[in-house]
Amino acid sequence: MTTPRAAKALRVAMIGYGFMGAAHSQGWRTAPRFFDLPLEVDMAVVVGRDREQAEKAAAKLGWREAATDWREVIEREDIDLIDICTPSDSHAEIAIAALRAGKHVLCEKPLANTVGEAEAMAEAAAEAAERRVFAMVGFTYRRVPATALARDLIAAGEIGAVRQARAAYLQDWLASEDAPLTWRLDKRIAGSGALGDLGAHIVDMVQYVTGESIESVSGLLRTFVTERPVLGSSVGLPGTGGAERGPVTVDDAALFTGALIGGGVATFEATRMAMGRKNGLRFEISGTEGAIAFDLERLNELELYTTSDGANAGFRRILVTEPEHPYAGAWWPAGHGLGYEHGFSNQVRDLVGAIAAGKQPAPSFADGLQVQRVLDAVERSSEAGSAWLDIHPLERSVTS
Repeated sequence: MTTPRAAKALRVAMIGYGFMGAAHSQGWRTAPRFFDLPLEVDMAVVVGRDREQAEKAAAKLGWREAATDWREVIEREDIDLIDICTPSDSHAEIAIAALRAGKHVLCEKPLANTVGEAEAMAEAAAEAAERRVFAMVGFTYRRVPATALARDLIAAGEIGAVRQARAAYLQDWLASEDAPLTWRLDKRIAGSGALGDLGAHIVDMVQYVTGESIESVSGLLRTFVTERPVLGSSVGLPGTGGAERGPVTVDDAALFTGALIGGGVATFEATRMAMGRKNGLRFEISGTEGAIAFDLERLNELELYTTSDGANAGFRRILVTEPEHPYAGAWWPAGHGLGYEHGFSNQVRDLVGAIAAGKQPAPSFADGLQVQRVLDAVERSSEAGSAWLDIHPLERSVTS
């Protein structure tokens, strides 16, 4: 077992180069050019199963070289950090091996496919942290300036004690019955459907902005389209279906209610069947003295209502682009908005800063485990007729 060698550069290997790999690459490329990072970032190697495609990805995304065996890359002495952008069925094996080899880890969400896998990952991360080797889970929406500001305002008491949280993540890319079967619709690979893919984000977001864990849930899952065209089969005109169809083994929609540790309640909706909604992550937090609302499709804005405004009280729009706002000062002049990709650069800033300082980055694998326990309880609740289930063992608070 080795530990990372002291170096001016943080030498990164990324495993997987699909949608999330491209987004993470954007973050690694761009963060050093906008933030004064305490370590240089060396985009050393990207790993994929197909040599030719991995080499194309390396050239396109900015990595120095390509490889096809992640196990060999993890054992290399010239690698300090492993960035995991693979489907979630491989997260546990890769992350645990990397941590035991003395490599820092950034792992995409959801942390794993099962609570057991997530527990093993969190245990490995805790052991590694004792050697100043750190792990972080990529809940990137925490790095949107408006969501970070929402957390700051709630922590400062702007809306008083939290009473209710309402959160939804709505997409429509599976609304058509002829949308093709992909790995995201296979429970063996994805773990769950909208629940894990989208629900993980809103569970983490509510816990993050309120600073409170979910202690119990009641859930309902539905799969509306049970078979879809197999990729590569002959697909006819819209509505005619394909020559070959395969089973969908995950949920299309998840609805659940949660109780917060501070006494408040929360409602959640996650679906990939919401016609007309492309990437609509929304939350509204209501407290004893006001409320805060956010919509990812208007990600540079935050709505704030406080009773202190008296007769003129009402939601007011905050354009979260001022230098004083979280992350915003590193980017453009006030009023010039950021986009989806900036969250990944902000994530790199936080991760590199924590590693250089020898501190645990957030969200930790323990935070990812808490989310996994909530997702698992929602699934078991649905199977039990929406019974209320406690989250055990419960992490009492959520790291910032």
